[in-house]
Amino acid sequence: MSVAEQSIAGAEARGHGFLASSVGRKVVMAATGVVLFGFVTVHMLGNLTSYMGAEAMNHYAEFLHTMVHGMGIWVFRAVLLTAAGLHIWAAVTLTLDNMAARPTGYRAQQNVASTWSSRTMRWSGFILAAFIVYHLLHLTTGTVHPNFNHANPYANFVNGFKVPAAAGFYIVAQLCLGLHMWHGVWSCTQSLGLAHPRYDSLRRTFATGLTVLVVGVNISYPIAVLTGFIH
Repeated sequence: MSVAEQSIAGAEARGHGFLASSVGRKVVMAATGVVLFGFVTVHMLGNLTSYMGAEAMNHYAEFLHTMVHGMGIWVFRAVLLTAAGLHIWAAVTLTLDNMAARPTGYRAQQNVASTWSSRTMRWSGFILAAFIVYHLLHLTTGTVHPNFNHANPYANFVNGFKVPAAAGFYIVAQLCLGLHMWHGVWSCTQSLGLAHPRYDSLRRTFATGLTVLVVGVNISYPIAVLTGFIH
């Protein structure tokens, strides 16, 4: 019996079911990670309209708020909220289980097989969670925006990134997203049963390419505003 099968069998024997096993929660984390990574990629592509000017970006924002008679965006938000909640739940419970299994750390820890991105997943995840809250208050509700106008998303986008502190936090968050995303894309393929030595180089290339694309384009937005390219 494999380690995964033992974990599932042990959880079921205790009457807790599939989600109580470490494998079950890793599958939840991987599946919700796919949803969140998909959103991040689509969000990045949508924001490319900022390079096309105010009319294009405002039209895109209007489309998002009016699709399916205004219900589409709320369904979209509900799915994202559920995915984010389950993702955080799986991450926290797995971390607590690992800490409980080894309450005393190694005297001299040696990270032989792990990568820097995998070792910083908790910290990057925490920073990203804080950034998501700030980002919603900044560019969705306008609560912490210096000059928010519900009728002009493009102006909100530009004026928001004109504040160096806001732009800097956005850039730092995107770098954390890169660390989180690279390891997440790499490990979720393994959790979903797609890992194979023959395809490891392809998985690594896919994870690196997707991460560089999303993070690079996202970082370009505040830089373009601060340099006056988008104005």
